[in-house]
Amino acid sequence: MSARAPSLILRATLGFALVALLAVGGAGAFLYHSLERTVLERADYALLGRLAHFRSLLSADLSLETLGRSPQLFANMLGNEQDVFLIGTPGAKPVIASNPLQIALPDLPVIPQTRRPTRADLREGRLADGIRWRAARVAVNTPEGPVELTAAHVLRNEDTTLADFRLGLLGAVTLAFLATAGLGYLLLRRGLAPLRRIARHAGGITPTRLAAPLELADAPRELQPLVENYNAMLARLADGYGRLVQFSADLAHEIRTPINALMGHTEVALRQVRSSEEYQTLLASNLEELERISRLVESILFLARADDAQAVLTPQPLQLAEELARIADYFEGPADERGLRLVVAGGGEVIADPLLLRRALSNLVANAIRYADPDGEIQLQADGGRIRVSNAGPALAPEHLRRLFDRFYRADPSRHQPHDSNGLGLAIVAAIMRLHGGRAEVEQNERGIHFSLVFPTPAA
Repeated sequence: MSARAPSLILRATLGFALVALLAVGGAGAFLYHSLERTVLERADYALLGRLAHFRSLLSADLSLETLGRSPQLFANMLGNEQDVFLIGTPGAKPVIASNPLQIALPDLPVIPQTRRPTRADLREGRLADGIRWRAARVAVNTPEGPVELTAAHVLRNEDTTLADFRLGLLGAVTLAFLATAGLGYLLLRRGLAPLRRIARHAGGITPTRLAAPLELADAPRELQPLVENYNAMLARLADGYGRLVQFSADLAHEIRTPINALMGHTEVALRQVRSSEEYQTLLASNLEELERISRLVESILFLARADDAQAVLTPQPLQLAEELARIADYFEGPADERGLRLVVAGGGEVIADPLLLRRALSNLVANAIRYADPDGEIQLQADGGRIRVSNAGPALAPEHLRRLFDRFYRADPSRHQPHDSNGLGLAIVAAIMRLHGGRAEVEQNERGIHFSLVFPTPAA
């Protein structure tokens, strides 16, 4: 079993803590190096100043003999420092030797009288306990002859100060890391509370609670699009589930009627022996019901596949005048039976799947022939991307007009006929138009009812 991924709160908390660690640590490192540079500069300049001061004294006023009789002078000048101060002639034992720690200095380069010593002339070493020292040697031309002056400064106080600062800096960085991690965890947990509320709400969603939206008022601004889309998704699911429930109920009702008819006819026929003519009549009636079921199943399958049929469309340019004339010729016989005339007008071109367009037009014309007033006319008009099928017939109430494209809906169930579309004909028209990116419309006025197929306008 794979290990669980760390939580978003944990990852964000560690990320914030790491940023704080880098920020505080970086700032602390900068301050430490700045402090170290300042401390070393002060120590070095003090050492160089000491060398310059004694070089001046030896060059003008003091003699080696005088210095030898005044050892307290150097003790006072060095104070409590553990520094080294040596004065003597080259190659001889120093006349003045102040070296409390007995530091063994290496052979230092001699800075000539003509040049002022700088920090670059200082040499560095370490004591046994790791404490650093800095030293330099200068030449002095005295009235008594050449003299060498050696000075070294032990950086014990400076290193102790820097060590204390490092320890304090480490504590500050650690405290900043822990404080950022703790506060970040609490703030993130509080900030992500809306997400946990969404998760709890999603966990409680059932088919009976699809219409319960998530409250948007207290959601953070960043989460409002998520909450809005979540509520919109619930609304779509509720609508789809409601349609599915209604569709299932309508389907059960539609299939139950022909099946009950088949069962009733068959039970009556089996109660006694029938003649061959009676059996033939029964089979013909059963065949009619089976054909009705077959048409119903075919329509249901088409609607079920309509949402996934976009990829199998074969759109091509179609001349509407030719398509309307083709449909009018096909339905000329059924129209004549009811004394209806099919009138074709207009033209234009659309990009559509020819088979699906003809099916949509056929459904509209068949519906118009079925419900039009006898001895009237049915108009098939085309105007650019709009096709209109109009007929004069009984007026429909507004509540019926709005639902004409719903599945299994019949505005007048009493006018049900054996060969009708089971209330799916107009639903198929709407599905075909959705596949083409268009829409199906219906309107009613004093001249009758008008169905329109509106195709999208081609991009320029």
